[in-house]
Amino acid sequence: MRAIVFDKAHELSLTEVATPKAGPKDVIIKVAAVGICGTDTHVFDGEFEGTIYPLIPGHEATGVVTEVGSDVHDLSVGDHVAINPSTTCGECEFCLTGRGNLCRAWNGLGVVASDGASAEYVSVPRANAFKLRPETDLNYAALIEPLACAIRGYDILPRKMGEHYLIYGAGTMGLLMAQLAPRAGAASVTVVDLNENRLQAARDVGVEHTLTNADDSERENWDVVIDCTGVIAAIENALPRVKAGGTFQHFGVAPAEAKAGYSPFRVYRDEINIVGTMAVLNSFGRAVEMFEAGAIKPEAMISHSFTLDDYELALEKFRAGTGRKLQIRPNDTQSRVFMDL
Repeated sequence: MRAIVFDKAHELSLTEVATPKAGPKDVIIKVAAVGICGTDTHVFDGEFEGTIYPLIPGHEATGVVTEVGSDVHDLSVGDHVAINPSTTCGECEFCLTGRGNLCRAWNGLGVVASDGASAEYVSVPRANAFKLRPETDLNYAALIEPLACAIRGYDILPRKMGEHYLIYGAGTMGLLMAQLAPRAGAASVTVVDLNENRLQAARDVGVEHTLTNADDSERENWDVVIDCTGVIAAIENALPRVKAGGTFQHFGVAPAEAKAGYSPFRVYRDEINIVGTMAVLNSFGRAVEMFEAGAIKPEAMISHSFTLDDYELALEKFRAGTGRKLQIRPNDTQSRVFMDL
């Protein structure tokens, strides 16, 4: 089969590799769509802790089951599935206390040590394949993995009904967090981004308040402020806007060596909560249900699809901030633009 391989940091190739075979507890999936996200760029740049090269990237994926292992009895060839890329050891103190996303042996398909879905086929453990309804659009459903991350973000937020939310970044994660906020009890949602096309995306998914500068808001502070950028300048701009007694969430992935400045006195004096959130934890099944129930507007979020031949171009466009969600569709023969942004 054909696959994109990150041979080492900063080097990739489109390569013929062996088509995977199912182990007893595995399923083989013909990949329909796989999203590109910031984690992929960190992996490509050698910035993601623990990545082992060579590696096939791609962790936001869906597809059709083509083979099941001998011990798999609840999935069949032809089933449509979404893939949870996270695997854990199941034995460490974090796994045993229900915090598997903190497992020191945590592995993300296409991220750390197991090949991902930027290929015609991918092998995944049965436990990581979540069955979809036959009518669910597999291309749109590749948003389920980031949606599961967003749900985990809300799981960890201390929150109340009727609070006001400020979200930095109108990329995929910012758009998902903004769409979930009303369901989590938000009275209002404001999204900040420097890119007007991305702010239009926020409006397209139902966000009422969009700004290029939070100073332009009539509101001075918010109960919940969420950074979905990982950009230090944005984080340092965002943290002071948290209302006394409010919460700041680090959702975006900053470089491991990055440092941000803030006032420890204010965190102390105003009892500011600062919380982090990492990947998926017991949220993938809920993401499937919420996606299929129409919790988000996927048609407003996916702007481009690329073939494997155009993967490098897709990565370049992602870095340039082109469009909205960019996808690789490994078994397609033509790249497409759905929104001319």
